[in-house]
Amino acid sequence: MTEVVHSRDELAAALGRATDEIAVVMTMGALHEGHRQLIRVARERSAFVVVTIFVNPLQFGPNEDFDKYPRTLEQDLEACRAEGATVVFAPARDDVYPGGAPSITMNPGPLGSILEGASRPGHFSGMLTVVEKLLRLTRADVAFFGEKDFQQLALIRRMAVDLELGVAIEGVATVREIDGLALSSRNRFLSPEERVSALALSRALREGAAHDDPEAVLAAAGKILAEEPGVRVDYLELTGADLGDVPVEGPARLLVAARVGATRLIDNVPIVLRKEA
Repeated sequence: MTEVVHSRDELAAALGRATDEIAVVMTMGALHEGHRQLIRVARERSAFVVVTIFVNPLQFGPNEDFDKYPRTLEQDLEACRAEGATVVFAPARDDVYPGGAPSITMNPGPLGSILEGASRPGHFSGMLTVVEKLLRLTRADVAFFGEKDFQQLALIRRMAVDLELGVAIEGVATVREIDGLALSSRNRFLSPEERVSALALSRALREGAAHDDPEAVLAAAGKILAEEPGVRVDYLELTGADLGDVPVEGPARLLVAARVGATRLIDNVPIVLRKEA
């Protein structure tokens, strides 16, 4: 049976009953199949799975959608129960940030200033701050994050290593709908027409991934995006597998962010580059 807790004391009591390593899945609620897959993968690793549900105000900018971000706690709890989560921690803001917003927050470093960091100043500082707090509050041994938010995953991995948190950070492949659209809580904001336009993102990534030369990758993906008037591209970037420089050959990552209507979407795919013979 899934235990639902809201306070730090309740969480500590629940964690005291753990008989296996503690696996954690962090969410902001509005759970979809991608979140459910994270819980399933976590359950394969451990018999004790904690899901956190908290809409973190620190990672929203002044013109972003904190107030309209979907809050669907009852449906989320149903999903957690169906997937066999052991504990759901759904705290209020004061439980996570007692006394108000913290005066000391995480510095994401150079990796936090590119891509999403360039478009959303302060986002990664707020994200890393809450992740670090929740890792400690849940006493996590291992935490699972989706690869759709690939830069987030890379930064969390870096933080865990640099700060020696003693937590294993595991990535889980992006879950997509049948038509290829990456699952996101923000997809619900798309009109039917905008949803059709949004498919250009995953289509562009597929076209780019069909090539193994950097110029061809970007040209193929860029062509698809340019042909869709309903998509306003923020960035289309090819990087190394760790978001560093593009390698001469080997694993790389193709990432895109764009606005479709008023909704900002991100997506990415792994790519393997090869030198010409």
